[in-house]
Amino acid sequence: MKYIAAVAGVALLSACSPQQDTHTETAVDARISYPMTVRGNVTDEYFGNVVADPYRWLEDDRSEETEAWVKAQNEVTFEYLEQIPYRDQIKDRLAQLWNYEKVGAPFKEGDYTYFYKNDGLQNQYVVYRTDADGNTEVFLDPNTFSEDGTTSLATLSFSKDGSLAAYAISEGGSDWRKIIVIDVETKEQLEPTLVDVKFSGISWYGNEGFYYSSYDKPEGSELSAKTDQHKLYYHKLGTTQAEDTVVFGGTDAEKHRYVGGQVTEDDRYLVITAAVSTSGNKLFIKDLSQADSELVTVLDHTDSDTYVLDNVDSKLYLVTDLDAPNKRVVTVDAKNPTAENWQDFIAETEHVLSPSTGAGYIFAEYMVDAIAKVEQYNYEGERVRNIELPGVGSVGGFSAKREADVVYYTFTNYNTPGTIYAFEPDAGESSVYAESKAEFDSSAYESKQVFYTSKDGTEVPMIITYKKGTELDGSNPTILYGYGGFNVSLTPSFSVTNAMWLELGGVYAVANLRGGGEYGKDWHIAGTKMQKQNVFDDFIAAAEYLVGEGYTSNDKLALRGGSNGGLLVGAVMTQRPDLMQVALPAVGVLDMLRYHTFTAGAGWAYDYGTAEDSEEMFEYLKGYSPVHNVKQGTHYPATMITTGDHDDRVVPAHSFKFAAELQAKDAGANPQLIRIETNAGHGAGTPVSKTIEQYADIYGFTLWNMGIKELK
Repeated sequence: MKYIAAVAGVALLSACSPQQDTHTETAVDARISYPMTVRGNVTDEYFGNVVADPYRWLEDDRSEETEAWVKAQNEVTFEYLEQIPYRDQIKDRLAQLWNYEKVGAPFKEGDYTYFYKNDGLQNQYVVYRTDADGNTEVFLDPNTFSEDGTTSLATLSFSKDGSLAAYAISEGGSDWRKIIVIDVETKEQLEPTLVDVKFSGISWYGNEGFYYSSYDKPEGSELSAKTDQHKLYYHKLGTTQAEDTVVFGGTDAEKHRYVGGQVTEDDRYLVITAAVSTSGNKLFIKDLSQADSELVTVLDHTDSDTYVLDNVDSKLYLVTDLDAPNKRVVTVDAKNPTAENWQDFIAETEHVLSPSTGAGYIFAEYMVDAIAKVEQYNYEGERVRNIELPGVGSVGGFSAKREADVVYYTFTNYNTPGTIYAFEPDAGESSVYAESKAEFDSSAYESKQVFYTSKDGTEVPMIITYKKGTELDGSNPTILYGYGGFNVSLTPSFSVTNAMWLELGGVYAVANLRGGGEYGKDWHIAGTKMQKQNVFDDFIAAAEYLVGEGYTSNDKLALRGGSNGGLLVGAVMTQRPDLMQVALPAVGVLDMLRYHTFTAGAGWAYDYGTAEDSEEMFEYLKGYSPVHNVKQGTHYPATMITTGDHDDRVVPAHSFKFAAELQAKDAGANPQLIRIETNAGHGAGTPVSKTIEQYADIYGFTLWNMGIKELK
């Protein structure tokens, strides 16, 4: 264990390794008196089946009753957490671990080179810039956007020549954004702020204006009301937002839940994607070099995920999983871009492809059992080389402008802090650009990839990380993390919070469940709709493997996941409450009968289906929906649900209802708590201070409920 200072090391040496001690009754162990949650008499009918929804009133995030309930729940939760004797020790040590300079890869815009940096414990990263003479200054400091650090920088985009910039801010973690346009030299705001922008990039056309996306502001609560018609706008500088032109999405024929617009690097084409769900999109292009050019259809269906990677004049390079579940790159002329004219450029392989471009090359990243491999191609389709990576893990980056001389990438894994490398594509050589300054001794830990067998015989990979020399005697506190949905791949990466758990002597395991994208579209589909139970079975089998192999035991095991992973934890803990000692569902999708009625939730139907699709789908969803499967008289694991009161992606009502059900029906002595972060959303942009406090609470709660009474 490497400490920042010798004195701190002596003081904390006895506070960083959990040890079970003789159990002594404390106030923490007493049965909790939960706030009273009124049960209403609301019911819904699905195909003749009446379903009670007694806590429907908690969906009203603007009511005084809900506000009072949130306050009362937090009072109970924090009273419990404050009595855990080593909670502050964990918080202090986590702050120490976090307190190191973090620097992002540089990128050039106009006359300046920009980079992101955090001095250590700053709530938000600061954007710096360096001029041609090497003078460096602060360009944007999001820490000044609000006093408590809860307003974050969400997007930063520069005009073609780099003289103008537009950036989006998020307030209180909300997905609703504001866009501010500034002069790069003076940093002065040039025009009134654009408001009510959601799920949007900022893509400039020259220096004239930019494209962005949003919904009409909904009636009722902007945090929970349904939004389902996304529109692409063009904002011309010097005009008001009310004058912005709707480019796509304004008619019933163009109605889609997610619409995006991106201008190609050469300003030649506007590329528009349109989707009704989180998987599958239509694709259109518009030639911006010709006045009043028509919108040209590339794909008129949503049977694939297809996007434009790049173009050279009228030659388009597309990435698609159409007829290629693991993805391929194809080329086509923009004049006749439909699928029958596509030509393979990088053919599909047995491994999932994620390509990027920079410095006049294409970089083909492949996932091989969730581990990165990268190959370099030229624009004629010739393979230049296999890029030698620093080790076994994940890479990010390999993206730059076409005229760049150097491409940057980050390498990391679960026990290796991220290091930035500069790659010279002509020579094929990598060099360290910025080594991590994290005070973490990687050599003291190891990561091991294993394959275990799920219920139906499917082999599933899992990476397990722990201190070297850990005895597999079943006594190790273990967190099993999973997601299993939306084609999301969990690849190895370092985080300070995970490092804290490892330093505490914990085992950290990540399972690559079906529903994710680790093995392509087929792996994703195998965890969707009527096959969603496969995801839960994979997670259960992962837990059983960890117990069976002696990494941990049921009473030393915690399950954790967020968003769709929160659903995963909620479903597994209601199906197998005996499997774990601690359950940690975060910002979870927990009411599967009504998720599609909130914000953009209907877009998740590709993965879940909805209760309105058919009676069969309704019965299937009701069969695993966590809110509907809490059973009276059952002993549930110690549970701490976490959510944010400004979460407008997975609305907090999911978590509120689940907490109410657990508190009303649990028959055991384990705590059933909900920790509601105020002025916070789904997670992005959360201030460092709040993140440290939250993880100190999570780890303290977890260890305490595993019977660990002091840290040594």
